[in-house]
Amino acid sequence: MTSSTPSYQDNVSVQKHRWLILTAVGLFTFMSTLDGSIVNIALPIISRDLHIPMNQAEWVVSLYLIIICSLLLFFGKLSDNWGKIKIFRWGTLLFIFGSLLSGWRINLIFLLIARIIQAIGAAMTMATNNGIITEIFPKTQRGKALGLIGSFVALGSIAGPGIGGLLLAHFNWSFIFWINVPIGLIAIIVGYFVFPPDITINHGALDKLGAASFAMTIIAFFGGIFLGQQIGFKQISILLLFIFALIMFAIFIKNELRQTSPLLSFSLFKNLNFSLSLLCALLIFITNFFFNVVTPFYLENARQLPPNQTGYILMVFPIIQVIAAPLAGSASDKIGPKLITFIGLIFILLSQIGYTLCNLHTSIWLFIISVALMGLGNGIFSSPNNSLVMSSVAQKDLGIAGSINSLARNLGMVIGISSATTILFAAMSHYRGMHVTNYLPKHPEVFIYGMHTVFFISCLICVIATGITGWRLFTKNN
Repeated sequence: MTSSTPSYQDNVSVQKHRWLILTAVGLFTFMSTLDGSIVNIALPIISRDLHIPMNQAEWVVSLYLIIICSLLLFFGKLSDNWGKIKIFRWGTLLFIFGSLLSGWRINLIFLLIARIIQAIGAAMTMATNNGIITEIFPKTQRGKALGLIGSFVALGSIAGPGIGGLLLAHFNWSFIFWINVPIGLIAIIVGYFVFPPDITINHGALDKLGAASFAMTIIAFFGGIFLGQQIGFKQISILLLFIFALIMFAIFIKNELRQTSPLLSFSLFKNLNFSLSLLCALLIFITNFFFNVVTPFYLENARQLPPNQTGYILMVFPIIQVIAAPLAGSASDKIGPKLITFIGLIFILLSQIGYTLCNLHTSIWLFIISVALMGLGNGIFSSPNNSLVMSSVAQKDLGIAGSINSLARNLGMVIGISSATTILFAAMSHYRGMHVTNYLPKHPEVFIYGMHTVFFISCLICVIATGITGWRLFTKNN
């Protein structure tokens, strides 16, 4: 159904069920994000069970994130053309089917194919979640609603190790995937009764060349990074992957500039609120995944804390963020989002400074306070930042805007994971005077040097994000 000014705001049934709609969308947002981090803790077990080396097992995580990043723009555009709720529903079915297959312990190839199916479904839900919520919720509640979606994202991206450890303590690794099936079915059933039909459908042409060239750019570039970490970046195969990625990116840009209905409309980036908010989201997710990569080494290896105690400490982050995000969203609805995003970034910057002060002998409470500050800062930042992104575009572009927003987050995850390990081991190698690719149990001071280098760079990233947001706030730029 199409209308000149379609809106859910006057639909009594939709408004009555809007919080149930948010719950169904949020559950899949949580699960699709969780599956980017929950598998890490199970990789040694998967490696042993499937009789594969650890570096091959790591593709179970990497491939999932790469496929999501490569498809987000495509599904965002497709949702503008076909309907956001339709794409979301198909995504939920694919994600559950992929989760079911991923738990079958057959071999690595089968698991990777199942993860690709799961990632396709995850990309479909991630590309549409913000657009659905922005369309359905009135402006007076939009910040709070997007804040709750931000909470689901945060909980999923950070809580993976804790939840995965709990499941592995009682079940085999199949259940880290199978847990999605009953939760997903509940969300689908709820959605069946409360999701309205799509009313904003453009029926525009689909930019197939743009979709293909962008996907190949992402796959070649990040595939090259993850393979390069294993076999060395000077290998001819890795260099060829980077060259291929560069060529595909050039084709993508050239194609988008001449398309009447491009996959990625560069005109969207003329809006400073949209562009700067996306950039800040990318930078903060890079920072968050620096934290994700480095802190397990610090707590379990350098400080020799047991896994359960490490899990409790790391859960401080998502718990505080889940509490802070909807409160910050509500506040942004009342006083505007720009000041609140700036305050959130200040707290995140303080947390990074706290990490750089931690060593083998500092009180563990300094680290816990830093984790709490990071959770608080992310909670305060994420809700109004999402609101700024989604309220900066016309209703017809909500699908692609939501997918770009999700792309910024997922690119932040992939860049954070790949660059954190590269920086960490490069710094450790420099300090040790030899090639280091793992934690050295007899030389914890080598890791501390590498950790300080990683968090020094994350401090610089936060300074850039805070400076951008402060400039926008204090110069009153729109």
